[in-house]
Amino acid sequence: MEETCKPLETDDRLKHHPLTPFRLIRGLICLLVYLSTAFMFLVYFAPVVAVLMRLFSIHYCRKTTSFLFAIWLALWPFLFEKINGTKVVFSGDFVPPKERVLIIANHRTEVDWMYLWDLALRKGCLGYIKYILKSSLMKLPVFGWGFHILEFISVERNWEVDEPTMRQMLSTFKDPQDPLWLALFPEGTDFSEQKCQRSQKFANEVGLPVLKNVLLPKTRGFCVCLEVLRGSLDAVYDVSIAYKHQLPTFLDNVFGTDPSEVHIHVRRIPAKEIPASDSEAATWLMDRFQLKDRLLSDFKAHGHFPNEGTEQELSTLRCLVNFTVVISLTALFIYLTLFSSIWFKTYVSLACAYLAAATRSKFRPLPVTKLL
Repeated sequence: MEETCKPLETDDRLKHHPLTPFRLIRGLICLLVYLSTAFMFLVYFAPVVAVLMRLFSIHYCRKTTSFLFAIWLALWPFLFEKINGTKVVFSGDFVPPKERVLIIANHRTEVDWMYLWDLALRKGCLGYIKYILKSSLMKLPVFGWGFHILEFISVERNWEVDEPTMRQMLSTFKDPQDPLWLALFPEGTDFSEQKCQRSQKFANEVGLPVLKNVLLPKTRGFCVCLEVLRGSLDAVYDVSIAYKHQLPTFLDNVFGTDPSEVHIHVRRIPAKEIPASDSEAATWLMDRFQLKDRLLSDFKAHGHFPNEGTEQELSTLRCLVNFTVVISLTALFIYLTLFSSIWFKTYVSLACAYLAAATRSKFRPLPVTKLL
């Protein structure tokens, strides 16, 4: 029998905070700050770290890249939790710091992936989180360059094309010395009532579980991730995300109008407990999504996940120190670019040309030891 697809969030269309002139101006300033800081960090750091250092050591290239860009990425949890006042509630299992993990998460809205930064920041893995995302996002101005430098895996949603791409990229993540948080959204798209109804119809036709809070997961990408990385993973994190009271968009995050609360539930499963064969791993993933579906139903009924309070609040002082560092470096880079030697303008122009070309062609230099 077909279950009713209903959103977890409330039905009213009122924002948690109205878009006042103050929030509009503050949001536009934040967007300008985030774009300018991202641009300056990329053009000044990426060519040195992601090109020159990579020629000698991929390990130290990743280590330095992760350190530098974690400083910038930390601006987002600062925006969410301190500026916008969104309450982020963690629950479930305790997450040890700096593990190598595969994350499987439900996909409620376009910004779910950004809230994983709040957990990664608390675990010292902010610069090591990588996403499997649709290729169109790589075309975003400036941010697409960052996705390339941070080695996100872009997919076309065509398995014949995506499988060799995923295998090639995943094979470069096998070094157990490199911390790794690889985030995968097995549903393949964000949730909506219409998509849920299509998913339920397909499930009925082929005899799969009928789910009402999540879509049927696509298992092939998950199985390939496990196959390639199994020997170097510590665990799989089964992450469930829910919101109060409205699903946020990217602009809601920028202007601070929604959400009022983000609830993130984590179940930690040691990698050795996950079946080795593709068919058994696919069944395991389907079972996890059935559990996730029930967990989200319980959230709708009770307003919270079980075992809350597994993580501490962010330190306001550390957020402000980090913000000051980012702004100071950006101010220095702007001064060098606009008011210093012509060589800095030349460097920035060449850096932009390289980042645009490398992102478009998916180019990453190999260490010279592999070229000899």
